[in-house]
Amino acid sequence: MRRQLLDLPRNGKRIVVAATDVGLCLLASWGAFSFCTGAWVAPSHQPLLESIFTSLCIALPVFAFAGLYNAIFRYMGMNSLVALGKAMLGYTAAYVLVVGVIGLPGVPRAVGLLQPLLLLVLMVVLRLGMRVWLDDLFSASPEGEPRLRVVIFGAGSAGRQLAAAMFRSPQHRVVGYLDDDSRLWGNTLDGVKVFSPQQLNQCMASAAPQEVLLAIPSATRQRRGEIIESLREYPVHVRTLPGLADLASGKVDVADLRELDIEDLLGRDPVPPNGLLLNRNIRGKVVLVTGAGGSIGSELCRQIAACSPAKLLLVDNSEYALYAIHQELESGADGVGTVPTVPLVPLLASVTDEARLAQIFSTWKPHTVYHAAAFKHVPMVEHNPTQGIWNNVWGTMLCARAAVNAGVGHFVLVSTDKAVRPTNIMGATKRLAELVLQAMAAGAGRTCFAMVRFGNVLGSSGSVVPLFREQIRNGGPITLTHPDITRYFMTIPEAAQLVVQAGAMASGGEVYVLDMGQPVRIMDLACRLVELSGMTVRSAANPHGDIEIKTTGLRPGEKLYEELLIGDNPQPTQHPRIMKAHEEVLSWDELQPALETLKGLMASNDIPAIKRLLQVLVRGYQPAADVVDWVWCAQEGGAVGGAAGGAAALDAVPVKSTL
Repeated sequence: MRRQLLDLPRNGKRIVVAATDVGLCLLASWGAFSFCTGAWVAPSHQPLLESIFTSLCIALPVFAFAGLYNAIFRYMGMNSLVALGKAMLGYTAAYVLVVGVIGLPGVPRAVGLLQPLLLLVLMVVLRLGMRVWLDDLFSASPEGEPRLRVVIFGAGSAGRQLAAAMFRSPQHRVVGYLDDDSRLWGNTLDGVKVFSPQQLNQCMASAAPQEVLLAIPSATRQRRGEIIESLREYPVHVRTLPGLADLASGKVDVADLRELDIEDLLGRDPVPPNGLLLNRNIRGKVVLVTGAGGSIGSELCRQIAACSPAKLLLVDNSEYALYAIHQELESGADGVGTVPTVPLVPLLASVTDEARLAQIFSTWKPHTVYHAAAFKHVPMVEHNPTQGIWNNVWGTMLCARAAVNAGVGHFVLVSTDKAVRPTNIMGATKRLAELVLQAMAAGAGRTCFAMVRFGNVLGSSGSVVPLFREQIRNGGPITLTHPDITRYFMTIPEAAQLVVQAGAMASGGEVYVLDMGQPVRIMDLACRLVELSGMTVRSAANPHGDIEIKTTGLRPGEKLYEELLIGDNPQPTQHPRIMKAHEEVLSWDELQPALETLKGLMASNDIPAIKRLLQVLVRGYQPAADVVDWVWCAQEGGAVGGAAGGAAALDAVPVKSTL
């Protein structure tokens, strides 16, 4: 019957509701008349019929005008009750005037007051009863599955809005709240109990939720981390609302829920940026970003745009990536708030195209350059070493030369922790790029060179968390290269802000290192993601677990542990998350002939000799022995037996080893 009622057309439903109101008017009038006369009167009693007729003549037009017949019972809430109250005020005034003041023959005047009160009670009871009755129909999803039982952590404004949205969802049912506010403990919200965090066990036992939703957008990241850690032992899927900055509209809906990100798991709050450092080399100046379409480059562009540069030059060799970031910034959909109108110039160019770089720098004359263009995927560069060197080393050197020739004020290289004692070509190229800038800094004229080194950023292309999420959704297995592998992590916005601030502190040739916090063991991260998805890890100790974790072995050039410093005793700076490294450098007179030799080896694609030369130039570089070198040389036309020629070229390199 309920399903048939819901399947009626809209006009049919209005007729049903109006018919029920007619019945309620009859019942209220009969009850009020009988009460005032002290006896049950027959339904055919003439004065009673007149009072009923009067009630219907007033009620139906007033209720229709007030929109009561446009309301949907199963979504009835406070707004609907307010609308009903307003309609009843109008009805009561008119009915009291006719029955209580003017009067009807044989009808007690007290009926004029009592009948509207009875009618109000009956209408509220009926509508709330219909809501409960129809809501019971929606206790299952359209596929017939029971609604997910949900506990909301946070009984504040966001939590209450989320619960209201959940009521309209056929997939969820709120069965409990958790909140840090002691004033709410033991109370109920819309009939649902609020527990304290110390009552977590009791809440999980009594509510038996399948999901816990974090509705605490104003909580610190540390507090969020503590809450998430406390939920790990329970078989519940944990999701969260974004922070306050992402809920700028003030409205909360089920669609706002998202999976936990690693920043939720790290439990480390970012340090607020220093506005003076953030604006020093940007506000009112022409700023150029290479690799503007990449994960770091695009975030740099967002942060720079928020600081009101005179002009922002976006340089990238990918047409689509350049188009995407240009459109995003033009529309203001940057995620950092309202951005003042900034002139944007998208420029298609490769950082290895010297003539194009010279043209761009001489035309636009930037004051500050952030060089984020690089090949960064370790296995990809390991299998394409000459292209990695050409892009990461020569691309940096050519950009730096163009900057010096154009009189650029500040040039900041975005580097990586993989440059420290590297085991792969990518890390070696980034350290060699640092050495190039350090050598050029001595004779750079007015151009101030600086390098900023940091670890993995969350959400960049190739980030491990989205991969693990997809593998969990597919039922596993989760694949990682080694059970003991660890990595540093930082959010992209925080990393980009720190790059800008570090570059503003430079006086020339410094290498800055960002404080990445504690390294994260990737195996632990994978286990936490499984557990917070409401599943268990399959292992020897738990053979019936949901998700298996497989190790596939380290990829070519991959390290177990990343480092941020080559030397010791880094110096603190005016920013608590930025340190200045002290490391050995090479002079340009030493470095230039080595680079010429490296260029010759790249032309002949002599990979073994290239790696030996990189070992000489880059302190701590220890490439893993890999037959891929020789296979690649053969495929690319390099001489497999060319080791003698490579050795002769190395003998001619007039540079001391930095090992």
